Amino acid sequence: MEFTTQLLYPIDQVLLAVMIFSIMFGMGASLTIDDFKTVMRYPRGILIGFLSQFGLMPFFAYSLAIFFDLPPAYAISIILIGCLPGGTTSNMFAYFARGSVALSIAMTTASTVLALLMMPILLEFYTEEFTRQISEEMMVAGTGAEFVIPTGNIIASLVLVLVPVAMGMFLRYKSPSWAKTAEDTAGFMGIIVILYLIGTAFARHSGLMLQTPAAIYLSAISVGLLGFLFGFWMSRLFRLSPIFQRAISLETGIQNGPIAFAIILLSFAEPIQSQMLWLAILYSTFIVITSSFITLYYRRVGKFDFEVYKNTTIHNRLFGDKYITHYPGGYLPKRISKDPSQGSIPVQKRD
Repeated sequence: MEFTTQLLYPIDQVLLAVMIFSIMFGMGASLTIDDFKTVMRYPRGILIGFLSQFGLMPFFAYSLAIFFDLPPAYAISIILIGCLPGGTTSNMFAYFARGSVALSIAMTTASTVLALLMMPILLEFYTEEFTRQISEEMMVAGTGAEFVIPTGNIIASLVLVLVPVAMGMFLRYKSPSWAKTAEDTAGFMGIIVILYLIGTAFARHSGLMLQTPAAIYLSAISVGLLGFLFGFWMSRLFRLSPIFQRAISLETGIQNGPIAFAIILLSFAEPIQSQMLWLAILYSTFIVITSSFITLYYRRVGKFDFEVYKNTTIHNRLFGDKYITHYPGGYLPKRISKDPSQGSIPVQKRD
């Protein structure tokens, strides 16, 4: 598939840089040291989230690349997306889906930090055969030496996007009120830039979209859907509460698209860059759509158990953490009958 037009113009790259900085700064502005302590409050949820994020997702991405027989550059791109940490957008979707926002934020924070270690390892492991194919193509064409995954550049890109997170946390420490403003502004700016980029992608590259093989569309859409599905069932298998199941599902399926753009633009050269970027654009476009439908479904089915969770939380605030909420027999459905608090207060557990 040939790219005869520029995918991103200078204005797009500037807006992307602003969006990445704003989103990561806003994420930092929403975090405190207590949020890192929250990780210790949900060790099982974090562990399952880690296995879903860095175990299932890279494997699914690799499997999709093999199943759809993707060209090497697209295969590396979908694997890169599968290895990404969770996106801050998932925190917003978790809120609307009546999931555990605290767990979602804890997972986003943990996966973003752990990505510094996990992404290079996973990329080296899963992309070996595809980098070899690209190297062979380059040797046949006489255009270059052996192609390798630029691990150093990827780590540098991840460190670079973590800098605004640290800046946001510092602002939160110094001025919580300004941090709240920065958090809200960053989210709004991120949505505006995403809508702009999606809109211009359709306007500028409608012809390219028609030329894109169905396999590339299916892989870009399927990687998120598989993340939602298996994140949900894996957390359900380990009998986590429904609000945790919804949070882990969304956190697993929604990868940090802005980091993908940053890594691709900073770490890869043409013609590999355009092919990888195009798949990342398609993923980012469709994940917003699929996430919205999944969130609406979760919001509807989670209405009752979320109300129980809120009710129990209010009881504990009024009467203390040792107070155990009692419900009439048969009032609670099976899925939450042994854990009516949804894991909010340990004493509420019915093991």
